[in-house]
Amino acid sequence: MTPESTVAPQPTTAVSNPPIEALESNLLPTDVMRRSATTDQPTPDRELTKVAKLIDVSKCIGCKACQSACIEWNDTHPEIEENLGSYTNPHDLTPEMFTLMRFTEYENEETNNLEWLIRKDGCMHCEDPGCLKACPAPGAIVQYTNGIVDFIHENCIGCGYCVSGCPFDIPRISKVTHVAHKCTLCSDRVAVGEGPACAKACPTQCITFGPKDEQIALAEERIADLKSRGFANAGLYDPQGVGGTHVMYVLHHADKPEIYADLPRDPRISPVVEAWKGTTKVVGLAAIGLAAVGVTLHGLFGRPNEVTPRDREHAHDLVDREDG
Repeated sequence: MTPESTVAPQPTTAVSNPPIEALESNLLPTDVMRRSATTDQPTPDRELTKVAKLIDVSKCIGCKACQSACIEWNDTHPEIEENLGSYTNPHDLTPEMFTLMRFTEYENEETNNLEWLIRKDGCMHCEDPGCLKACPAPGAIVQYTNGIVDFIHENCIGCGYCVSGCPFDIPRISKVTHVAHKCTLCSDRVAVGEGPACAKACPTQCITFGPKDEQIALAEERIADLKSRGFANAGLYDPQGVGGTHVMYVLHHADKPEIYADLPRDPRISPVVEAWKGTTKVVGLAAIGLAAVGVTLHGLFGRPNEVTPRDREHAHDLVDREDG
């Protein structure tokens, strides 16, 4: 056996680490196509290739390497919690934990088998992001032309509207910094030609990253393979209620996504958010504007009430009667 044959192959879930020297970012402010609470967003200078992260739950072994890689790359410090009888730890997403492995024991009534379902939870990077639509802070949430939805913390006011606007219940508000946090799809790594840290750390290639059309093609191959193994309802989770997502799942039971730790069957932006950001907002603001104009005009041109001599005599008579 030659020395070369004993060397482990390079990871294939993402390109290898960048060189030590600094690399110029390829994700520029001019690549932003949407910005929260902004109506005059200029047209981007270029159209980037749409990217996506594909998570094949059938390959996941629940090792949590993705969680560890996310913590390390983002330099977060999640609290050490107590074991409450579940492998899911921490128990939920937090401002310090952007991705979370969720474990579900599912009793399949058709086969009478107990199935161990594991799902990596985190921001789905919707093509039509509800968090961005709900956000009232200019520039606190942006979306690049490649599909990545990013939070700009210095513009965040900590109102929590992004939480209400997200159909996947992802953003978390820090009680320390009072700003919202979520997975950024490692936008800083993508900007220099790297894949997300979680994809790089995954030992089973459960997580892959690249152009979205290539990831869809890879998903179709996996789905065909799963169907050949008896999973007739295997499919791709790329919900169109939010315009599609840039984080997708290959599911064994795509007809029942909710069994994977309450993954929404048909996620959509809240009607309240849609209404407020749509026609209702325009009509409401117009009504407020007209009311303000009316008050101003009344103050400028309205006359104060005048008291006539007859009114004074009548008032005096009423006082005299009371005294009498």
